[in-house]
Amino acid sequence: MWLLFGGSILTVGDIIFKFWANKSLTYLYITGLVIYVLGLMCLVQSFKSQNIAVASAIFVIVNVVTLSLVSYFYFKESLSVLQMVGIGVAFVSIMLMELGGK
Repeated sequence: MWLLFGGSILTVGDIIFKFWANKSLTYLYITGLVIYVLGLMCLVQSFKSQNIAVASAIFVIVNVVTLSLVSYFYFKESLSVLQMVGIGVAFVSIMLMELGGK
């Protein structure tokens, strides 16, 4: 739960940084940093119940997958077939890591 929430929060931070990259407004940069810290706090909370390496991997994968979806649907950035396959493999990876710990 913490990892899904935190990875999604990190995606919001990435989106804000994308806007900052286009406009170079200081408040966007600071907001992005604050949101990143909130996302990382979720990751740290997950360390209480999960292996640190597995938790970190799941956190990053959630961020990459949600960011890929946002970049495709919101920013209209294209994804190659190989990139879409990679997103599918990421989902399988999360399932395997979650099942492997039980």
